[in-house]
Amino acid sequence: MYVVLTLFSIIPLLVAGQVVKVYLVEGADLRAQAKRQSDTDVAIPTMRGAILDRMGRILVVNTARYDIEIDPSVPSFKKAAPLFFEKLSRMTGRPVSELERRVRRRSSPQYVRLLRNISQKQKEAVTEWHVPGLMWHPRFGRRYNYGETTAHVLGRVDSDLRGLAGLELQYDSYLKGLPGRREVRRDRRGVLKATPDGVRTEPRQGESLVLTIDLVRQTILEEELARGVAESGAKWGTAIAMNPNTGAILAMANVPTFDPNRQGSPPSEAQRNRAVTDRIEPGSTFKLVTAVAAVEQGVVSMEDSIDTGEGWMVIHGRTLKDTHAHGTITFSDVIALSSNVGTAKVAMKMEPGVFYQYARSLGFGQKTSLDLPGEVPGKLKKPSEWSGTTLTSMSRGYEVDATPIQILTAYCALANGGLLVRPYVVAERRDVTGRTVWRAKRDSIRRAFNRETAQKLLPAFEGAVEHGTARKAQLAGLRVAGKTGTAIKVRNGHYDRSAYRASFIGFYPAERPKVALLVLVDEPRSSIYGGSVAAPVFQRTALRWMGTFPKIAQHMTRSEPPSEPSQKTMVNVIGQPAPIAVGQLLAKGYRVDEPGEFDRRTVVVRQRPDAGQEVLLGTRVHLSVTADTTRSKMPNLKGLSLRHARYWLASQGVDVAVEGGGTVAAQSPRAGKSMPEHAVLLGWNRK
Repeated sequence: MYVVLTLFSIIPLLVAGQVVKVYLVEGADLRAQAKRQSDTDVAIPTMRGAILDRMGRILVVNTARYDIEIDPSVPSFKKAAPLFFEKLSRMTGRPVSELERRVRRRSSPQYVRLLRNISQKQKEAVTEWHVPGLMWHPRFGRRYNYGETTAHVLGRVDSDLRGLAGLELQYDSYLKGLPGRREVRRDRRGVLKATPDGVRTEPRQGESLVLTIDLVRQTILEEELARGVAESGAKWGTAIAMNPNTGAILAMANVPTFDPNRQGSPPSEAQRNRAVTDRIEPGSTFKLVTAVAAVEQGVVSMEDSIDTGEGWMVIHGRTLKDTHAHGTITFSDVIALSSNVGTAKVAMKMEPGVFYQYARSLGFGQKTSLDLPGEVPGKLKKPSEWSGTTLTSMSRGYEVDATPIQILTAYCALANGGLLVRPYVVAERRDVTGRTVWRAKRDSIRRAFNRETAQKLLPAFEGAVEHGTARKAQLAGLRVAGKTGTAIKVRNGHYDRSAYRASFIGFYPAERPKVALLVLVDEPRSSIYGGSVAAPVFQRTALRWMGTFPKIAQHMTRSEPPSEPSQKTMVNVIGQPAPIAVGQLLAKGYRVDEPGEFDRRTVVVRQRPDAGQEVLLGTRVHLSVTADTTRSKMPNLKGLSLRHARYWLASQGVDVAVEGGGTVAAQSPRAGKSMPEHAVLLGWNRK
């Protein structure tokens, strides 16, 4: 017994000795290991940069978003869970079974993430439910303030704010910034807790982009393109406007389009930025290459007579036709009247290598290096790959593939005197303080042809608008130059004469161009000709853009009376929400001094010039605003674009039903009524 008791009394001494040994000999290593296992760091989210238009209007901005996390181990949560899941399901549309399954199958011993990307408004509602064990993980979301407007240029992001398309993808490395880190400590239950002395690395916020695109011009171009596609019964359309002297993209539109705010992936057809991704046979717009090569090489002069006969000829067993018989005409009229026979006869006088080199010099068969993703180089066959009909076919835009942006860039060279410039969309990058860290500069790729050649050719392309195939592109009081195009589509390796693409490219003022605009529609049903389908879109867009080009508008009024009255009666926008008032004024051709506090919570209290006063188109309007504390009255939305009106109402929590398109022709409830839960907007072109 004494021996046993002695042995038992020795055990605590041995344990104590081992403890002392561990503490003194291995203690430092074990403490360091424990610290490594318990200490970790978590990311501090960075704020993605905004995207602004050329006037500083915010097109894309970050919003506060939240992830819902739950601690199911809280004793009272089990009792509150059924009602909580049911209410959360009604709010978000997620099935109750899915929410319950996430709790059951949680990987963390304590926390489970139920939902991601909850809005601030939803967070406030859920917080009022007072659910035990509820936690919020803040993050940033992405909001595209104008919905579908400029969608193909801006692109979109995924749920983790990674760029997927458009500028969001192209400039992702600049926009996303660099996340920060902070040290935290994990206790025995796996709960993360802040450490007061932990190292913290602040995030580097993303840079913002300032575009060359103007929101007003972009909206007008999108509306007119959509109208043109609808009226012609076309499948799709694309339009691009560029400053021919600098390469700055003024607007870029596609129909159909998509809303990057909506969850999920939009249809692939709606996502395509056809201006840069689609290869097409240009048709007669490619006759620019033939004209440049022939005139600069001395093959023909603009006054030379070309016998087009009865409007047809046979080349290597194939019949080539004009739409009308023109007889003997000058080469200038060959361009203006778009004679296929005359163009082919001139092309046959040139060497294939010479023609190919001019096509290359004008940018065909290579990318323009536009700062948008997805651009394709097109296809330009080398002379060694040509057949007996390639030269004459290519002279009128067949057996060559080009993108719309390539074609427009080539015409910009004609407009600016022969210089091929690189198109671009982003004008500046700014840091979080607003300081400009990079600014785009004019980048000329090469001189494609001599200035004297451009001066010789210009009257022919003006003639196309004055008395040729593009008379529907005329702007009264303004010189316009351009060219129509009509191309048969290829299906299953053969030309299908039931399917065409119609296009028009024009620039104005022809003597000192500021705008070059391409319009292209696919498979129009009302007419196959670019002069009938695409040229009117150009004309309507240019007329509505005059308010944003005051000097051009003044030139028009000095030259000849414009087709539309230059004076208008100032509308009354007092009492209107500031975004609605500005939208109506811009749509009517006025310019607006935007007030400092300009958001959806402000209303107009004073305007200059006063309502009812006769003013010139393009007059600058000054608005004074004040905070609207009630927001209880329905504004007058008539005349505003349906897109703008719908998004403003949605921002007020109103469920909107839309019928038709274009601008608002009628609304329910009418102006002055209480702000409703549901509203109906009717467009001018509803059926």
